[in-house]
Amino acid sequence: MMRDLGRKGFTLVELAIVLVIIGIILGAVIKGQDLIDNAKTKKFVSNVKEWEISQWSYLDRKGIFAGDSDKDGKIGDGNVMTDFTGASFINPPYEGGSGSEVNTITMGSMSFRVFYGTDGGSDAGKNVMIICADVACGDFSSSELVFIESLDVAIDGTADGADGQVIGAVSAPGTITSGQWEARYASAPTPTAWGTTVNALVYYFDSNR
Repeated sequence: MMRDLGRKGFTLVELAIVLVIIGIILGAVIKGQDLIDNAKTKKFVSNVKEWEISQWSYLDRKGIFAGDSDKDGKIGDGNVMTDFTGASFINPPYEGGSGSEVNTITMGSMSFRVFYGTDGGSDAGKNVMIICADVACGDFSSSELVFIESLDVAIDGTADGADGQVIGAVSAPGTITSGQWEARYASAPTPTAWGTTVNALVYYFDSNR
């Protein structure tokens, strides 16, 4: 029987080198995905801050918040949408062009809704920004909670949902006027830790709770 002396296999050293290279490549891919995800959450936080800044800018221009038609300092008895779209912001926070503006923050396949109102009825309570997963404020998915928690960290320093200016609510606002970008609770929602039973992020942008 003749032996093929020209054929060689990989040595253990060569196999080890290949495995190390594969590990480095996989590590770079995973790290790159982490960087992409972090960039997305930072973009989400930036977009939310744009909504808040626009409200303060409107107050500076008009002397009232957008959506406060009776000028009592409470948002929810006017029309945030027409106030914002008529304000001629150079960099408006909403998405869509003239006549098709929407109160959304789009992150890939997810589209968050931004509302303004109060936590205690139309003429009571404190002004809040309410962020929901959809127009009806359904439960957040685990993927959506990644963005929600990142905003809590940016505002309060921790992602617990049960304390601070940013809280989680397990009930949707009692009144949602989607066409006016307004929503309000009949009474202040109970702060709740983040989870997939949470329906809304409530941000007390105008004051502490």
